[in-house]
Amino acid sequence: MAAKPFKIPESVLVVVHTAELEVLLINRADAPGFWQSVTGSKDSFEEELADTAAREVLEETGIDCRPGTPLHAGLRDWGLANVYDIYPRWLHRYAPGVTRNTEHVFGLRVPPATPVLLSPCEHTAWRWLPWREAADACFSPSNAEAILLLPQFADGRAQR
Repeated sequence: MAAKPFKIPESVLVVVHTAELEVLLINRADAPGFWQSVTGSKDSFEEELADTAAREVLEETGIDCRPGTPLHAGLRDWGLANVYDIYPRWLHRYAPGVTRNTEHVFGLRVPPATPVLLSPCEHTAWRWLPWREAADACFSPSNAEAILLLPQFADGRAQR
């Protein structure tokens, strides 16, 4: 059996939200109590960040926002990036010597009551929360900060 390739230290954070600023949070299967937005690394160095975002949203929530789908218009690159130290518990997933990750922030506006279908190997539960409560519930400081920026990005004016 071939060894699993190391993760690429470039990822996306996708704040899935409604027009009413309700935010979808999902609970990590490998870290119970760690609530977060959709996150994930690029599958290849050539993969476009928007494609990574759409792929991760589909894989983790069952929400399809790939090009050609009705929800694709709601996917926005916020033009923000966070560089942070990788949590020690997940360093083994990266090549030796890799200790930092660059995370690109996206938003995805969806209709209220959008169905969510979790990947059980990745997440165990989901919930919609008002944006301030969602920020408070996140274990990741960069995720909480992104959610706190939601009001200025939700209507598209600050998005690129």
